Amino acid sequence: MHRAQKAMWCLLLPAVLAGLVLPARAQAPVSGCNVSLDQVRLANPLARFAHRLVSEEPITIVAIGSSSTAGAGASSAAANYPNRLAVELKQHFPNHSITVINRGVGGEEVGDMLRRFDTSVLTERPDLVLWQLGTNSVIRDDKLGDHDTSIRNGLKKIRAIGADAVLIDPQFAPKVIAKAGVASMVELIAAAAKREDVDLFPRFNVMKHWSEVDHMAFERFVSPDGLHMNDWGYACMAKGLGVAIAEAAQRPVLSAKAISDLVRWPPTFPTEERER
Repeated sequence: MHRAQKAMWCLLLPAVLAGLVLPARAQAPVSGCNVSLDQVRLANPLARFAHRLVSEEPITIVAIGSSSTAGAGASSAAANYPNRLAVELKQHFPNHSITVINRGVGGEEVGDMLRRFDTSVLTERPDLVLWQLGTNSVIRDDKLGDHDTSIRNGLKKIRAIGADAVLIDPQFAPKVIAKAGVASMVELIAAAAKREDVDLFPRFNVMKHWSEVDHMAFERFVSPDGLHMNDWGYACMAKGLGVAIAEAAQRPVLSAKAISDLVRWPPTFPTEERER
């Protein structure tokens, strides 16, 4: 191979690698919602999600949680966060089939969700599981008890099917932050995510930012019950989560097939060229 050909290969390789990262698309606007990537960036890439994108296979997401996953406080089912997330992801990936399944049940705690993991989550064969947890235990002044073990067991089930996982912590709302145990719960979930090497969407801190930095009144993002999010809150949460998922799924991690293709190309240099 001539030096000019080698130089061309060196110029083309970055473009080949970059081509494996799908560009994020513009999102439908949520008025007044400003969530930066720095606030929501996931610690780990979403490997399964990324693989399905590159291989152009349909993606299934299951959102499991309690009432704020089910959509309490929203004006309609269309306004809950899983349905809003489906809209956001369609904006990022307009040519890809992505289904978001809502498995939220009001009033549940971590143990309740874990007991229905097999029937509510695993049977859907998800590529990504969004697990919202912790709020009801805080509201009921429960001791942390075996929450840590339950989270670990749930994540073990998710890993067993090869799916990605994102934990979602409690909401920053008047009836939640009035409870003494909320800080401990937020810390427990963050520590579990770090220890188990899974992603965390920091809903609590995102909403706290709305209140304490953006100076929004709670009425802007919390429903009149002082506990659940309202339409705007769910929409802005979904926008941030969509940004986080899209970025984590598009980090430049090569698939095995891509690496194999690169190894086979370009052709081996001629003997006389290698000896120079």
